Amino acid sequence: MKNNITHIIITFLLVLVSSSHSADPPDDSSKMVPVSAGTYTPLYVDDTTAISVPVNAFLIDKYPVTNKEFLEFVLLNPKWKRSQVPTIFADENYLSHWADDYILGDNVNPDAPVVNISWFAAKAFAQFYGKRLPTVAEWELAARADAHSPNGYDNPEYIARILAWYSKPSPGSLPSVGSTFKNYFGAYDMHGLVWEWVSDFFSALVTGESRGSSGINRNLFCGNGSIGATDFKNYPAFMRFAFRSSLKGNYTTRNLGFRCVKNL
Repeated sequence: MKNNITHIIITFLLVLVSSSHSADPPDDSSKMVPVSAGTYTPLYVDDTTAISVPVNAFLIDKYPVTNKEFLEFVLLNPKWKRSQVPTIFADENYLSHWADDYILGDNVNPDAPVVNISWFAAKAFAQFYGKRLPTVAEWELAARADAHSPNGYDNPEYIARILAWYSKPSPGSLPSVGSTFKNYFGAYDMHGLVWEWVSDFFSALVTGESRGSSGINRNLFCGNGSIGATDFKNYPAFMRFAFRSSLKGNYTTRNLGFRCVKNL
């Protein structure tokens, strides 16, 4: 408890000092790494989607956003404290692992990824710091890299490593960011720590309005899920597609966090 009080006092002092110099949030671009331009191939394509999506070079956070960083955001933006947020923007589990609005608690690692975060809250955080959430194409392009290559999905061992993580239940207490491998671009924890929000997660939702998408909708969650897929061997991509399809903007879970990107 004493440590939490000390942390809050220090945070308030930092806020006072920074606000006395400038009303703008700090620029933390130094905590980001560049991802080279490339092409993303959606898992499913139909008569309404392109078979390849060009992606411009961009900056991405080295690490997922932590509890400590999100607490600092909440202190600067009290409307996002858990007792204040309307359920339309975050469900009842929003920041439920924290002890209180401004207290992480003794059981929360301040350097672990913040979870129980809604898409709306993650988006607000990103915008406040002059950033944004990555698109599906950007996130997938960055996450495709293993430790040695920007095209890690060509490595069966890399695919197996991701699947091994997906098959494990989430731990009760998450480790600090940076605890998994650094990929080719210099980003940590793209796989192995938490799932991550993307700005257009809803693009995974299949409406059935087109001839092609209705077939995808029928096949996605059954044994025929690979029918119509652009890469039927990329099993992790199927799991991410299914997970994103299950989300709504106000959903929060204990294994879903986020990181930010910025135009280069």
